[in-house]
Amino acid sequence: MKKESSIKDFCFFIILLFALQIIFMFIMRSSTPLSQEGGAMEIGSTSRRSALSLPSTQSQEDLQHKNQSKEDTNPIVCEQSNQIYDCCSLNSPSIFDPKRSTFFTINSYHPPNSPPTTVKIRPYPRKWEPVTMSFINEITLTTTPLDSSCEIYHDAPALVFSVSGFTGNFFHEFNDGIIPLFITINTLFDDQDVTLVVTNFRDWWYSKYNTLLAQFTKHHLLNLDNQTVTHCFPQVAVGLISHGPMTIDPTRLPSPKSFLDFRAKLASAYDKCHASLPPPLIKGKPRLIFMSRTGRVGRVILNEKNIIRAAKELGFDVVVYRPTKYTPLCESYRVISTGHAMMGVHGAALTHSLFLRPSAVLGQVVPLGTEWLADTYFKKLAVDGMKFEYLEYMIKPEESSLAEKYGRNHVMVRKVKETIAGMNWSTFDTIYVKGQDVRLDMKRFRGYLKIAYLKAKRFMEENG
Repeated sequence: MKKESSIKDFCFFIILLFALQIIFMFIMRSSTPLSQEGGAMEIGSTSRRSALSLPSTQSQEDLQHKNQSKEDTNPIVCEQSNQIYDCCSLNSPSIFDPKRSTFFTINSYHPPNSPPTTVKIRPYPRKWEPVTMSFINEITLTTTPLDSSCEIYHDAPALVFSVSGFTGNFFHEFNDGIIPLFITINTLFDDQDVTLVVTNFRDWWYSKYNTLLAQFTKHHLLNLDNQTVTHCFPQVAVGLISHGPMTIDPTRLPSPKSFLDFRAKLASAYDKCHASLPPPLIKGKPRLIFMSRTGRVGRVILNEKNIIRAAKELGFDVVVYRPTKYTPLCESYRVISTGHAMMGVHGAALTHSLFLRPSAVLGQVVPLGTEWLADTYFKKLAVDGMKFEYLEYMIKPEESSLAEKYGRNHVMVRKVKETIAGMNWSTFDTIYVKGQDVRLDMKRFRGYLKIAYLKAKRFMEENG
């Protein structure tokens, strides 16, 4: 009987072990993260995690090993000495807590007896303007550990930036946004995918630029402002790098790239986009895209109709273009890229010259007092960046509406450099930028148009 009882006990023990193994396998399978459920923005490269900070025990061990191999390195590295921008990188896996707008490191190494590192940054490249920067959401990076699980995991590093500031002005959308985005990706994430993470998010901005943003990443953009769950990233960069006004300096990039590479990205985005077709070209006539300004915006050409008539008489096929804040970029690109020349008064609309083909003709009319603006922004872009045939028409005092307003011999008309030297921006902007229109001397300007026509015709014959 004892022998029979021992056999029964042994069999019961074997059955119990087998049952425990099955239960253990079931538990392990049930704890494996499932694909993302509804309710989150991210698609494709992200997945929801319920128990762990990282997607799997193996991933967590790999990341711990990676961090331990950098024990002597602070995971937060910042460039805050530049006058234009601040940019910080968190070179460690991290969790974003939306309640505190903070990125926390995961298992980062802390030297003995040293406090955690914490950095606060406003990710917009106009740091010399405190009023502008006060509207930019502040983002915190810290090596302080976060006692919280990761709910959404991203495979690609995060690049965080703001679209507040002067967003809404076409020039600033490129100068302070899209161009620095191109520079930053090619500086910090060269040949690497990235997740674009935006604060101060604006729906209209995303609708306007989503086709172009797709050229920078294959991942869906993350709106940081409406998040309610934690996000994990393998690496984070906060802030955009700027090389200066309308500048891409190839020597400052790991793999040298220029405005011609930037223009190629624009072409990739918009060459085949859906938009109404531009007017057909007229055989033998170079196309002039005339950027028209209307209303009480300043720097309006008061005799615009005479200028357009003169351009047509010289042989130009003239397309008068008046884009608005809501004009689709696909439409603008399709119209402007057909042009052999562009002409207009200094202003944000000339940013559309980025859509011209390289080596085309760009003509800029420069009102009184705006020479330094014209040189800094569009002349530099034309000559150094896009390799345009650049023409500049500097108006004379009698061609400015300021001569009518103040008198031809007034100091603000005859001694402009001396006058603006002591002005603050607000006064300068009121008088010379928004308070001045131009009436061009037809005889003098016709000679300028003739030079533009000859250059544009040559470009047409060489490039179609």
